[in-house]
Amino acid sequence: MQKITKILVANRGEIALRIIRACRELEIKSVVVFSEADVNGIWVARADESYPIVGNAIDVYLKYDKIIDIAKRTKCDAIHPGYGFLSESAEFAQACMDKDLIFIGPKPHHIELFGDKMASKVAMKKIGVPVLEGTSSPIIDEEEGRKIALEIGYPIIIKAAFGGGGRGMRIVHFADDFSKMFASATNESIKYFGKGDVFIEKYVQNPRHIEIQIIADKYANVLHLGERDCSIQRRHQKVIEITPSPLLNDEVRQKLCTISVNAMKKLGYESVGTVEFLVDERNNIYFIEMNTRVQVEHPVTEIVTGVDIIQRMIEIAAGDKLKYLQSEIQFRGYAIEFRINSEDPQNNFMPTAGVVKKYLTPGGPGVRLDTSLYSGYETPTCYDSMLAKLIVWALDWDGAVAKARRALDEFHIEGFKTNIPLHREIVRDEGFKEAKFDTGYLDANMNMFNLDAQSSIANEEQTVLKLAEVVKQIKGNNLVKLENDFTLY
Repeated sequence: MQKITKILVANRGEIALRIIRACRELEIKSVVVFSEADVNGIWVARADESYPIVGNAIDVYLKYDKIIDIAKRTKCDAIHPGYGFLSESAEFAQACMDKDLIFIGPKPHHIELFGDKMASKVAMKKIGVPVLEGTSSPIIDEEEGRKIALEIGYPIIIKAAFGGGGRGMRIVHFADDFSKMFASATNESIKYFGKGDVFIEKYVQNPRHIEIQIIADKYANVLHLGERDCSIQRRHQKVIEITPSPLLNDEVRQKLCTISVNAMKKLGYESVGTVEFLVDERNNIYFIEMNTRVQVEHPVTEIVTGVDIIQRMIEIAAGDKLKYLQSEIQFRGYAIEFRINSEDPQNNFMPTAGVVKKYLTPGGPGVRLDTSLYSGYETPTCYDSMLAKLIVWALDWDGAVAKARRALDEFHIEGFKTNIPLHREIVRDEGFKEAKFDTGYLDANMNMFNLDAQSSIANEEQTVLKLAEVVKQIKGNNLVKLENDFTLY
């Protein structure tokens, strides 16, 4: 076991702040690197040490030679990559190890395996995990792809072989559309991942997207922390995540968890990770990918299990054994996470940006907010649009939905458009309240949502804000009269 006393956080925003908080509770010093665009980031101020890197705003968090150099010069023991950026770079993980730094994540060969979507499907199929029918190796030739699509049968889906997050992914329903979609998928893959290789597989119409949270130490102990339902998506990007899934029966849930744990044991996986599946209307399950990092949606799992996933990642990397047996993991209640993005749902979800002029956050029992926003903060235009993660918890599904309605009504960001109005509409939709959703839910319902409508509580908040200004003016003129009943005149 190697003691970790100082960690460099190679990330930004809310996940950097989340890791800093975990470090502080473990009495570990934190170091962050930051770009010029992030000089006013709250995580930069909260870290024990902060160092700027000059360069393109995005490239700063990808320059792993400079990041490693700063880690060494500041006497860090380890590097936590968060999610995105270098988190799934086998090359970065190996470079850390070569410089005697602990990479807080899986071993490089596992990152490499699961970063190759085709290789991971082949590996999982070999150990008995069900996968979708499709190509067994990446392709770059359109004609080859067209032949494979005909053999599989439409509809099919084209996916970037070396990427994720919905990038380089296109659904093709008819043969006449194949050429256009193939070109679109490969071009986007080159843009975001540097390679145009794709694979093709059978497309399952409107399935449920279910992922299993895995946690494993270097002593072959592997546990699951239950499932998350990530079915509510837009353009293959997750929008809302839920645990446990209100759509799964116990038999399917146990099957998914058992398959995931056994697969990671057979492959000798170490650290946290997420095994992702599609579940069709007949409850057939298909492995689609494995994410070798902490997920954006990890808080919902933390809330229902009480397990701090970031802290366990750090302890596992230091060589600690897992602190729990599977039988000791208790699942309690329902949790829902809403991704709050700077985008305009009424304008094809175009990204927005600006200064946070007014900022009212929700609170109370069962409400958690993971964010690095504050009043007066100017959001950069060069990064992902996610501003915050609102997480709610209650003992049952109906209670969680009610909690979400209340919390979203209390959440107010002024200065630019966000997707909060969309979330308010979703939690009032009967289909959502009755847990009748799949990956086609958002596309099917967008036209029915009234995004101009403001909730009654949101309107009340505006009234309170205006009243507060009036009161300030009255007090300034010494015209406040408080009677015995404390009525304001």
